[in-house]
Amino acid sequence: MAPLKKPVRKRPAVKRISPAERTRVAVLFDRFESLDLHPKTELHYSNPYTLVTAVALSAQATDVQVNKATGPLFAVADSAEKMLELGEAELTRYIASIGLFRSKARNVMAAARILVEQHGGEVPLNRADLENLPGVGRKTASVVLNELDIEPAIAVDTHVFRVAHRLKLSAGKVPDRVEEDLMRIVPGPYQTRAHHWMILHGRYVCLARRPKCEICKIADLCPSRELFIGG
Repeated sequence: MAPLKKPVRKRPAVKRISPAERTRVAVLFDRFESLDLHPKTELHYSNPYTLVTAVALSAQATDVQVNKATGPLFAVADSAEKMLELGEAELTRYIASIGLFRSKARNVMAAARILVEQHGGEVPLNRADLENLPGVGRKTASVVLNELDIEPAIAVDTHVFRVAHRLKLSAGKVPDRVEEDLMRIVPGPYQTRAHHWMILHGRYVCLARRPKCEICKIADLCPSRELFIGG
């Protein structure tokens, strides 16, 4: 008797986007652009090295917390070479106020060593090499490539996830699926800025518990608005 074959799991069929929905999405991101032409991260950085380091440190921490720590840190170590000279013990002291600071310190030092030994101290601005750095996953690489306007990518954090669902841009249950949906539906010219527009919108307007629909500049384009008005 022939062995039973394992059933192949099929990905859910990609939902086709109607012309009306494409128009709504285009108007939505055109509105975002009119409100903020060049949205930027709120993390403080001065070069690609301080950017990738700040983004890696921001995992499970707020930008405010990270900026308080990296201000003094980057004043003495704004390159991979200087970070290695600083050493892990001193680095740990600078970032002790950030969550998971011990493991982050190990990753920052390991990444600095790779940058010096394999890349001449420079940050490689391509996804494959970025994701090979300790502490730098897909989301961190996407934020860096977006911020430097190198590659269209939409990093999905808790804010982007929430805004994408409320705007009915995705129904994905995991960040990777939401990212796929956004990359498929967001018009090309906006894909290097969509992450920042959505994260800032989620941080200051479309709040988790009580979104500020009354001041929202895209409320007329939001299918979820009626759920919160008067709540």
